[in-house]
Amino acid sequence: MPRVGLVALVDMDGTLCDYNGTMERELAALRSPADLTAPLEESEREPPWLRSRITLIRRQPGWWRGLPRLERGFEILAELQALRFEIHVLTKGPAGAPIAWTEKLEWCQEHIPGIPVTITMDKGLVYGKVLVDDYPPYIERWLEWRPRGLVIMPAQPWNRGFEREGVIRYDGRNLAAIRGALQKLCEA
Repeated sequence: MPRVGLVALVDMDGTLCDYNGTMERELAALRSPADLTAPLEESEREPPWLRSRITLIRRQPGWWRGLPRLERGFEILAELQALRFEIHVLTKGPAGAPIAWTEKLEWCQEHIPGIPVTITMDKGLVYGKVLVDDYPPYIERWLEWRPRGLVIMPAQPWNRGFEREGVIRYDGRNLAAIRGALQKLCEA
């Protein structure tokens, strides 16, 4: 039985499932020689042709449902379960891929049955004592409303160097620190 009031929110993409690795493999399959030589405008972080390909991939039936598991996220999930946190999946629903909303739920039903799922456009609006998320902008938004909240951030290339009070970056080697921080919350 979960502890009342100890809600842990766990992200999907980049935390429980491998969105980025899968997207990189799919994009590589669509790459042409011109993609490697075409100069990018200085202001273009993501050129229109790349955004179009990403959108095409994300709209393919079964793409979201077929994302592979990320074991680091499941290691954190196991710690939360062992300490009897009330666990909820909290994932952002992409506006440009409505199929993702259904398939994210189906993914959870297959890989983590019985855990409630919230799909939202704004993670900052959802209550929890703990947020497990890999993406700094979502972390910052959540912490705006929960400055005393605990964030466990699975290590990813895009969050390297992100530091903030209440955020512990999990790199696969510091599970004892994660466990200690979670136990401290349980005792409070």
